[in-house]
Amino acid sequence: QVQLVESGGGLVQAGGSLRLSCTASGYTGTYYLAMGWFRQTPGKEREFVAVLNGNDRYTLDSVKGRFTISGANVKNTVYLQMNSLKPEDTAVYYCVAMPLFSRGYDYLRATSYNYWGQGTQVTVSS
Repeated sequence: QVQLVESGGGLVQAGGSLRLSCTASGYTGTYYLAMGWFRQTPGKEREFVAVLNGNDRYTLDSVKGRFTISGANVKNTVYLQMNSLKPEDTAVYYCVAMPLFSRGYDYLRATSYNYWGQGTQVTVSS
């Protein structure tokens, strides 16, 4: 049973920074995991934020330059450094994972991911 455990959420003022961490355990698949982040606000669908797929990084346009995803697929660990946070970044952030995928795969879609964490709340005050 694969488990994703997130940490690092919290309350921060606009312009501040937070770093989210996620570690996967229990994975025994043949391929390494691609790991990333989605976020969700009440009444809205889950939104792709970023994913680390081997040496490739994909990031939501609206957070590029502010959010940086990093980690090590071989260690089943991923981080999301969030700088210059805005109130509109307020959401529950979910760690996600799936086996490494080929280019062209729809990584923007929530249903593409096999594994989900419980979520961690990020609140940015104005």
